[in-house]
Amino acid sequence: MSLVIRNAQRVVSVRRAPLRRAVGALRAALGAGRFDVALVCAGNGTMRRLNGAYRRRDEPTDVLSFPSHRVAAGELPRPRSRDEYDLGDIFLGVEYIREQCRGTGQDFDSALAVTAAHGLCHLLGYQHNTKSEWRQVESCPCTGKTCGIRQGF
Repeated sequence: MSLVIRNAQRVVSVRRAPLRRAVGALRAALGAGRFDVALVCAGNGTMRRLNGAYRRRDEPTDVLSFPSHRVAAGELPRPRSRDEYDLGDIFLGVEYIREQCRGTGQDFDSALAVTAAHGLCHLLGYQHNTKSEWRQVESCPCTGKTCGIRQGF
């Protein structure tokens, strides 16, 4: 299935090919390659608006995920029709991520891949509001070395 990457901002240069490879490897490792995923690279203004609207936090953030299905942590949806082969949308706050990279010295492309992995975990039902949920996130294959991406969240 498809992976759509849309760069909806003009502040930060985004190299789509490495991001596409990283997310493609993640989807394959998780058995989710048959599901569509949309990645939207957004600036701080968009991320602030979305974060305010959906999480009641008036500040930009690094990632927001909007799953198409409600699933238990680590489970794939069970689509009944072709239209249901959509995991959801991931908004990457690329301006926010770049600012974090400047502060830590981390490579931007690597940070973008790790943040996309974090978003993908959310599409697969993982949350991290409690210690128990954090343990589940840590068990998500896309946060470890399974896909060759360093854990960073």
